[in-house]
Amino acid sequence: MNSPGKRVLRKQARTARASLAPDYRRHAVRQALRQALRAGLFLKGRRWAFYLPMGEEFDALPLLNQALHMGKDCYLPITAQRIAQPLRFAKLDGRHGLTHNRYGIIEPHSRNLMNARRLDVMIMPLVGFDRAGRRLGMGGGYYDATLAYLRNRRRWRKPLLVGVAYACQELKEVPAEPWDVRLDMILTENGLIRFRA
Repeated sequence: MNSPGKRVLRKQARTARASLAPDYRRHAVRQALRQALRAGLFLKGRRWAFYLPMGEEFDALPLLNQALHMGKDCYLPITAQRIAQPLRFAKLDGRHGLTHNRYGIIEPHSRNLMNARRLDVMIMPLVGFDRAGRRLGMGGGYYDATLAYLRNRRRWRKPLLVGVAYACQELKEVPAEPWDVRLDMILTENGLIRFRA
């Protein structure tokens, strides 16, 4: 999951992302929200999973707020105790407080968790992506483990996988691994790219 080639690509994508000025980041996030609305992304499904951004990750909070405004049920991932274990998802309902996990990521403090199969749309963080829908993550394997069941599906697929990133995080090619599950879409400030019908 952390091959030398992927380490080099992660560094390349992180450097490009880190070079963005704060004003541009804010503009890009607003523009991505406009692109999502224009493309009708928020018309898909009721149960949406998001993430809370850390460091220089793409800020998905405006997308999360829009989904809440439109009456979607919104969830955040709960990280497993061991690396490369499936994520579970807790609903944002105002009844549960937020806490920092061992990585410093904010998570809802809830015991009522659901698995990814029950979600309609998953907004996913990433370090890099390519035009074939391959996602380069942080290397922990959590999303790979969470979505492993999709590798055996041929027709019906849930959830819809939407990566969000700045356009500068696009890479020429992300190495394909046997355990990879490709994105259905990628959303950047330049538009929504669809990889599957």
